[in-house]
Amino acid sequence: MSIESPESSGSGASGGPGADRGRTAVVIPAAGRGVRLGPGTPKALRPLGGIPMLVHAVRATARARAVSLVVVVGPPDGSAEVRHLLDEHGLEDVEVVPGGETRQDSVRLGLDALPADIGAVLVHDAARPLVPADTVDAVAAAVREGAPAVVPALPVADTVKEVEPRGDGAAEPVTGTPDRSRLRAVQTPQGFAREVLVEAHARVAREGEGATDDAGMVERIGVEVVVVPGHEEAFKVTRPLDLVLAEAVLARRRANVGY
Repeated sequence: MSIESPESSGSGASGGPGADRGRTAVVIPAAGRGVRLGPGTPKALRPLGGIPMLVHAVRATARARAVSLVVVVGPPDGSAEVRHLLDEHGLEDVEVVPGGETRQDSVRLGLDALPADIGAVLVHDAARPLVPADTVDAVAAAVREGAPAVVPALPVADTVKEVEPRGDGAAEPVTGTPDRSRLRAVQTPQGFAREVLVEAHARVAREGEGATDDAGMVERIGVEVVVVPGHEEAFKVTRPLDLVLAEAVLARRRANVGY
């Protein structure tokens, strides 16, 4: 991943307190296959409590008070199927657009599809189906209040080691131990002033598999990213054990609050 222009953004794009962000939209890239969950259905379409994870993620973000529009970026050759799936679950108001080869491409295509009056954009992983609406609203509020880029995050519970990678299961020597108090595990949705995210996608060229973290792209063009508290239920469903945990969380929610 490289930056096409060496100039730092440093622009008025960062806004300030009370900046007018217009309406808020959520872009959900859902074109990946999720190989770590094993072969078969793409990860976003894996069932959770009998309902595809993508549907849970759309409902979770749409439930937030701040969100006016949700755009799902589907597989390049599977957008019609995603449209049908959302319609089946009563989500006719959600926009669906075809994605690209990488997540970076798909987010850019989702941005391109937004109407002109959208001033704040949240990018959310379809693989985080249980994010609370309050977390979505907290991110959106921070952007509306003037932050150019916002990520929800949790303190890191485990001690983290830097290592010299060896691969093939070989023992890896430790090269450092970061101060855990300064580390955060980042979640989604990540929130941005629209012009900031558009600039990042225009200036940071895709390399290889492309960027998987939009906030990281924004950092690379010199724009400050701030952190707001995340939530333990906004975890990413990546491996089979994550799916077991998500089923347990969903069952508890259904027993306590009905969804």
